[in-house]
Amino acid sequence: MDLQEKLEILADSAKYDASCASSGSNRAGRGTGAAHQSGVCHSWTADGRCVSLLKILMTNECVYDCAYCVNRRTSDSRKAILTPDEIAGLTFEFYKRNYIEGLFLSSGIVVSPDHTMELMLAAVRKLRENYHFNGYVHMKVIPGADQALIDQAGLWADRVSVNIELPSDKSLQLLAPGKTKETVLRPMHRLAQRIAAHKDERRSIKSSPAYAPAGQSTQLIIGATPETDREIIKLSEALYAKMALKRVYYSAFVPIMKDSRLPALREPPLLREHRLYQADWLLRFYGFTADELLDEKHPGLDLNFDPKTVWALNNLDKFPLEVNKASYEEILRVPGIGVTSAQRILRARRAGALKLDDLKKLGVVMKRAVYFVTAGGKYGGVQKDSGDAIKVKLLEHKNPNGQLDLFGQAQPVSEGLEGAVTGQL
Repeated sequence: MDLQEKLEILADSAKYDASCASSGSNRAGRGTGAAHQSGVCHSWTADGRCVSLLKILMTNECVYDCAYCVNRRTSDSRKAILTPDEIAGLTFEFYKRNYIEGLFLSSGIVVSPDHTMELMLAAVRKLRENYHFNGYVHMKVIPGADQALIDQAGLWADRVSVNIELPSDKSLQLLAPGKTKETVLRPMHRLAQRIAAHKDERRSIKSSPAYAPAGQSTQLIIGATPETDREIIKLSEALYAKMALKRVYYSAFVPIMKDSRLPALREPPLLREHRLYQADWLLRFYGFTADELLDEKHPGLDLNFDPKTVWALNNLDKFPLEVNKASYEEILRVPGIGVTSAQRILRARRAGALKLDDLKKLGVVMKRAVYFVTAGGKYGGVQKDSGDAIKVKLLEHKNPNGQLDLFGQAQPVSEGLEGAVTGQL
């Protein structure tokens, strides 16, 4: 099997891993490539997955037989494996041709977790030392590998990640019997400790080598198991607090494998994935808690409205908010106002009282915000205390022509170009 054929197989096998990101690191020194944000180009697929890096598996062979995985041991897919020399050489040649700006390296488990980690580390080390490559490298850490090997990963890679995959130990036992929650969380905890220790060390010794400067992340598969959105968001909240993760990635389960343990889905739950990302954004940047977004009576995210809008509709006693007097934290909770526009509002109102017409100029998505704010005492929405009336108007904005989709239901997602571009939730 030639190198081109291997690459086609292993790039295709890697496409279901959503947790690839390429910013947040800057490796100084002489060499080729740049890992800082301006040196890494981003490209995204239609469903939001990052394809900016050379994204490959070292091998799609695996000793595990996870029900949801296209690379499972019993899969009849074509198998291939790249040597450390081939991975390092491919990455550098692709970089020189301006095809990619970095490497996202994962792998199936071949022989054992330790053997797999040793091969992956050898590949990245060759890329750094033999090719003097300073570009971005994101490396998956294999659960179950020896602690010494896990420690090395952060020395060579910019970002490291250990995929949880499934939200509970019960689901792991059902769909991935070769894995346990403990084997996943142990290396994640170890990496968190090492990253924190290196940060402290660099405060006193500036010349200390960077250790996973872009942090660590993980991935959760959505829809393969019965966990609710609340359980998933609560887990993510705990991971951010205890493991200091940079990102939790949510990957809609793609029903390509046939197995009696898997749900019979017609298509991947991409809208649910989208809502989870929005809820995650609220946890990280807007000061929300998981319990504010979802509770035991309402454990699932609304597919018609983004989670901030749902929270606002459930807390109408806090609205409408006077933008000329409200605090930054209060303004951030208004649907249609993001971090950037909230900061602009604070700066602009120092020069004089704001009017409703001024808000759109500051980047506010008024077709959502108008129902939750006043400016100079003036309100531009419908009945202030009627959640149902506001919902009707919001749905009209989403589907102004009243058109139905192919399945005869109103389109639930179109939230406007403003939200997609600016992230103003």
